[in-house]
Amino acid sequence: MAETAVTVQREALSLKINEIFYSIQGEGSYALYPCVFVRLSGCNLRCTWCDTTYSFYEGGQQTLAQIMDKISEFKSNIVEVTGGEPLLQKNVYSLFDVLRAAGKRVLVETSGSIRIDKVPEFVHIVLDMKAPDSGEAEKNCYENLQIMKESDDLKIVVASKNDFDFAENLVEKYHMNEHLLQPVIIQPAFGIMEPAVVGDWVKNSAQNLRLGLQLHKYIYEPTLRAV
Repeated sequence: MAETAVTVQREALSLKINEIFYSIQGEGSYALYPCVFVRLSGCNLRCTWCDTTYSFYEGGQQTLAQIMDKISEFKSNIVEVTGGEPLLQKNVYSLFDVLRAAGKRVLVETSGSIRIDKVPEFVHIVLDMKAPDSGEAEKNCYENLQIMKESDDLKIVVASKNDFDFAENLVEKYHMNEHLLQPVIIQPAFGIMEPAVVGDWVKNSAQNLRLGLQLHKYIYEPTLRAV
């Protein structure tokens, strides 16, 4: 009975949700798998190339029970919690627990500006550290690079050669090739950097890197929301 009461209390907690949708994962280790996305509202950063500015303010409160009801409409067992910046909302950690209890594979994409030490071990973290041209590199929490699990993803969006140099230096300085199972993802800023140009930088780098593309923007019309 006590456990049931705790579950009911937890499911009554709420989060400000921007949108919940079902699509093809476009990035990282789970790229091209069907995935349910839970986009939380609010962000503490204002990156110059941000493609989800609508998530800064739009959205409404939903209980965890309402969120799970929506997720249950879709058949994928992979759920990514994203934003905005999802770790700004304290109840996101309860959402992680509810998702796991429902048998979901849980992913979270976070900017790297907030410490990830409270994120449970079972959550796959996609850490999106900011390069200089984002305008927000000074807000990076570099301690996160050593908190990451070896199975997590580190992604750096690059909008210039200067950004790429920053990424190479970060990988070398923090020994990320020794810390992570997968090479760091270098992702061209969509519409700003040509993938072939960044691909050549990746191929010729002294660091072990991998090129990452926002594949959903090639599968679907890139200006569409909820894809």
